[in-house]
Amino acid sequence: MNKEKVLHLLGLCMRARMLVLGEENVMNNLKQKKYNLVFLASDAGENIKKKVKDKANTYNAELVDQFSSKELSKAIGKENRKVILVQDKGFINTFNKYFSS
Repeated sequence: MNKEKVLHLLGLCMRARMLVLGEENVMNNLKQKKYNLVFLASDAGENIKKKVKDKANTYNAELVDQFSSKELSKAIGKENRKVILVQDKGFINTFNKYFSS
């Protein structure tokens, strides 16, 4: 996986307003759409990790936990982000291409 490309694409998603940010917003929006990709910071607290992982499994969302909150926050231009949700099918397909390469 090319981490740099993934982070750049995450920034593009932010500019396109295709991201849901924050734990509560992600939890509420996971069940609304069919295509979901969740970015969970590797340094998030254990409670948040468990809640997000369980909810992602329930709604068959893909989960990526290979980035720190610092990397995720820098990519989207916001501070202290632990959980990010992508709901656009086109962006998710592109992310999957980057993950497989």
